[in-house]
Order: sequence, then C-alpha cells, then structure tokens
Amino acid sequence: MSDADRKSETPEENPINREVPEQTTKMAHGSEGEPQHVEGGESVDEATGNYSQEYWLKNVYRGDSVPQLTLRAVIMGGLLGALMSISNLYTSIKVGWAFGVAITACVLSYVIWNSLRVAFPKLTPMSILENNCMQSTASAAGYSTGATIGTAFGAYLLITGNHVPWQILLPWTLVTALLGVFLAVPMKRQMINEEKLAFPSGIAAAETLKSLYGQSKEAILQARYLVTSLFLGLFVGLIKGEYEWQKVFHINYPKLPDLVPFSANIRGVDLSKMPGFGFEPSVLLIGAGMIVGMRVCATMMFGSVLLYFIVGPWVVSIHEIPGPEKLIKGWALWGGTGLMVTSGLTAFALQWKTIVKSFGSVRPGAAAADAEEEARIASIEVPMKWLMIGAIPLTIAMVILEYVAFSINPVLGLVSVVVSAFLALVACRSTGETDITPIGPMGKLTQLTYALLAPSNITTNLMAASVTSNIASSSADLLTDLKSGYLLGANARRQFIAQFFGVFFGTIAIVPAWFLMIPTREVLEKYNPPSSNMWRAVAEALSKGIDYIPLTARYALLIGGILGIVMALIDHFAPKKWKPYMPSAMGLGLAWIMPFANAFSFFIGAIIALLWGKINKKTAELYVIPIASGAVAGESLICALLAITDAVLALTTKQ
Repeated sequence: MSDADRKSETPEENPINREVPEQTTKMAHGSEGEPQHVEGGESVDEATGNYSQEYWLKNVYRGDSVPQLTLRAVIMGGLLGALMSISNLYTSIKVGWAFGVAITACVLSYVIWNSLRVAFPKLTPMSILENNCMQSTASAAGYSTGATIGTAFGAYLLITGNHVPWQILLPWTLVTALLGVFLAVPMKRQMINEEKLAFPSGIAAAETLKSLYGQSKEAILQARYLVTSLFLGLFVGLIKGEYEWQKVFHINYPKLPDLVPFSANIRGVDLSKMPGFGFEPSVLLIGAGMIVGMRVCATMMFGSVLLYFIVGPWVVSIHEIPGPEKLIKGWALWGGTGLMVTSGLTAFALQWKTIVKSFGSVRPGAAAADAEEEARIASIEVPMKWLMIGAIPLTIAMVILEYVAFSINPVLGLVSVVVSAFLALVACRSTGETDITPIGPMGKLTQLTYALLAPSNITTNLMAASVTSNIASSSADLLTDLKSGYLLGANARRQFIAQFFGVFFGTIAIVPAWFLMIPTREVLEKYNPPSSNMWRAVAEALSKGIDYIPLTARYALLIGGILGIVMALIDHFAPKKWKPYMPSAMGLGLAWIMPFANAFSFFIGAIIALLWGKINKKTAELYVIPIASGAVAGESLICALLAITDAVLALTTKQ
C-alpha cells in the first residue's frame, strides 16, 4: 500500500488500517474513459457511488433479491474476524499497529467456501452480498473491538502492574464498540448517500469482491498469493524462537532465531546491549514494510540509525540512563512520543474544515423525490430509532462501568461518552474524505482534556481516552463497511445487524487472548510495546508533571514536540508532488520507541516493494499488497496462538 493509503499517523492505530491497492480503485468508465451519463445529464460512477438516490434504487440496489444476512455469512465472518482480532492484538503489541481485515477476510472467505463446496457439492455458492455481510462481521470482530486493549489497557498494566479484571474489560470492550456502531447510524445517509464521501477502503473492498465474483484472472491470482503467503507466515512464526510446548512435547527441529544481533562499539558503548540491535527474521515486519511504503520506512530507518549510532551512545556515555538496555524505555521514548503527539494534534487541527463540517453530518439525509421512494429507502436504511434504543442504555452502562471499575465520577463518565460521540463524527468524516481515522490524536486530545478535569489521576486519563478511541474506531469502521455495501447494492439495515453481531465475536475472542498472551507486566515488557509505552508516557507526564522526566529527556521531548509541529505543517502545505519525498513524522517518532530490528525489517520490506515496482510496475500493483497482507496475518496469528499456548502450559505446570 502506498503512503497515501495510510489510515493514521500514530503507532497505537493502524497507519495502514485498511488495504487499498491501487488496482482496486479503478473508476467505472464508458468507452471513451469518461464517467457514464444517464438521462438528465447526471454523471454516474459505479466505482465511487456518484449517482442519485433514484438511480441507486433502480440500477444498483439488489438487497431484496440476493441473499445477504445469512447464518453462514455471519458465522464465517465471525470466525475469521475472531482469528484476525487475535492477530491484530499481537501486531498492536509488537509493532503498535492493527491491520485492516476486510479485504483479507473477503479473499479467505471466498477461498474457504469454494473449497468446502468441492468437498460438499450440495453447498450453494455464497452470494456477493453474503460475502459483503461476512466482511462487515469480520471487520467488526477483527478491528473494532481491539482499538485500545493493547494500548490503554497495556499502559495501565505497565503503570500499575495489574490487569484490569476480565469482568470489567469484557463489557468495556463490548460496550464501547457497540456505542461506536450505534453512533454511526445518523451519519450514514448524509455522508454516503447524500455527500457521497469516498471512503477509499470501502471502495477497495467492494472492488475486490466484484473482481473475485467476476472470476478475473488477476483476482484469482491475488487470492492464491494471499493464501500462499499466509501459510508462509504461519511457517515462519512456527519455526521462529523457542516455545514451552516444544519442550513439553520434546519437539526439536531447526529454528529461526528471534534476533540476529549486530556488533558495534561507539563512544565505548556496546551497541549489541541496546534493545533489539540486529535483524529479526520476520515476514510480519518485512510484509508490513512492503505495505507501508518507502516514505515511512526510510524515515523510520533514518531515525533508528540516528538514535542507535549517534544520540544513544552519547546518552549512555554521560550516564543519563543506567545502561544501554534502558535507552528506549528510559530516555528515547520521550522524544518519540512528543513528536508523534504534537504532529498528530497539529494535523488534526489543520483538518478544521472537516471538523466544522462534521457537526452538520447528523441529518438523516435529504428527502426523496416522492413518498414511495422515501418509504422504500426508509425500509433499507437503519432507522433513527435504533440509535436511541441502542445508545441510551449503552451510555448508561458505560458510565456505570467507569464508576464501578475506576471510580470515575459519573459526570466525567458521561462527558467521556458525549465527547466521544462528537469526535466519532470527526473520525467518520475524516475517514470518508481522506481514509485516515485520527484515533491517536483524538485519544491524546481526551487525555489532555482529562488532565484538566481530573488532574493527577492516571487511571481516569487512560480510561477516558480508551472510550474515545474505541468508539471513534468502531464508528469509522462501520461507515467504511456500509460504503462497500452501498456500492454493491446491499441492504444497509441487514449489514448493520451483521456488524452488530461481529462485535460479540471479536470481544469473546480478544479479551481471553489478551489475558493468555500477556499474563503479567513482565511478559508485556519483553515485547517492548511501542503503543503501550507511549500511552503510559503521556499519562504519566500529564499526571506526575515534567519533573518526573530525566533532564536531557525533557530537551528531547521539547525538540520532538517542536519538530512534530513543523513536520505536520510542512506535510500539510507542501505541494502534492513533493509529499512522497517528505519525511514522515510517524516514522521518525516511531523509530525512537521501537527497537532497531523493527525499523530495519520494515525498511527491507519497503525496498522489496520499491524494487518490484521498478522491475514490473503492473505485477507489483497487483500482488504486493496480497502477499504482504497474508504474511502479516499468518505470522502474527501463529505467534499469538503460540504465546497463548505457552501461557496455558505455564499455568498447567504450576498447578
């Protein structure tokens, strides 16, 4: 995926949240390459949804004649989404990102179901709208439920040394994700039907399904390559590192090391003792670099070299930190965090036009030309009363949860939900216009707000931001999926129900996985989790004050903060043709809160994608994203499952 396809520029959310390969965003054109026209001179673009409500009803909608919300679609989406939620939990902990699941789920569902039909010929084909419903369920399960488990709750574990009990985390995850689903209801008709916002990732998912069901040669090859690379990722994850189950079952086979360390000495400092100084043989990291692109990865590599070869040895040599192993957690974290927070907030503020427009996006949509047409549309769209039926009890439940679990004043708890509702509007419009969901800046904005409303209260600071991030993420995810359905002629009401069920699948999978994968603070610390560390740093700085930070780290924080603002301004105002060559604020900041090995592997992935594109641009556009996505999904899933297996075996051994 190109850098333009990023969803965010903060590490706790996915900068490549959804896959938007260039080949899937082709416009529907007439014979002369121009948009088609219908009676009355109306421009029609089937790929982007640029047509009137009347045209959509007559020529696109098929939700009443094609199977859509079926049990098999929901179960398939729920199971795939549950697995992808565990995969995303692992990637969010290890590299600070969660990857979009819609397109991967579409391809896997198509392959799995058609394979089942070979074994069981009586099975009927799954319709394109069933697969669309499936991807809504999978997306809700795999992405919407995990926005803050590995970030805010990871930070809470690092700060307190204790997990939030599952009796709190499970309903917390469920309620925030469901609130996001319901709060998106009034935005759908306005943003998708009336304003026809792009939601590029939604277009990509719809075009992928059209290609698969059109049996195009390229789409079939994409599916094969994705599945093949997924199995490659599973294999690499299986042979990488040492696991307890291998010892228990006396299994011995050639293994890849977790890290191939490098050796260097600068200023009398042994760089091999710095965290992660080496190469990690991981197709997950290399695949992620292929998707992210050269702009972010090159900046990340530059920042990591700067830290490990210049700034880091100096910091160690002046005894600012106890030893080189404390470089990231004890010092560099502050400069990287400052850069990413200020760049994210500045970029968010520069979207002021989008923010202003957001608050006009709660209208139910313009009335249809006649009563009959409006009645038909009303039977297709999600009723506004569903918003009230869902949002009111969920808001009450959220306020009660915040009070019971963390002693957050009910008034402040209500404020967190109300603020989240407004920020969800902004998130949805930003996603629709740019394909970037600014969840990170919103979370930091909430943290800053609660630093004033509840000063010196780390728990309130973290948990209020958690509410905002999860709700905004879930809302934007639903509208992106509804955009796919709109382009395919789906019934929005049935797709909403599929998304609703997906939240339950994801919650039931990701909460137990979190406790099994990360049983203690010590286990989480071994991952050196970028996002959890950043959330922790912001919460501690806001609550404990600036004196809490080492002196030279304060200078790093100041310099990083100023640099973040400058880089965001340059990125916003630079000519479009220059932007692919501009340094990435996210990449530079992230380089200072993750190990060198991560940046190095990302950079290798970006080089592979770049060289492939130079050698054969057409095949690169077709196959880089499927191959990289499969590798990421495969390795992260098997590594997560193996980590869970180790935890279970450890508990069994103790007993």
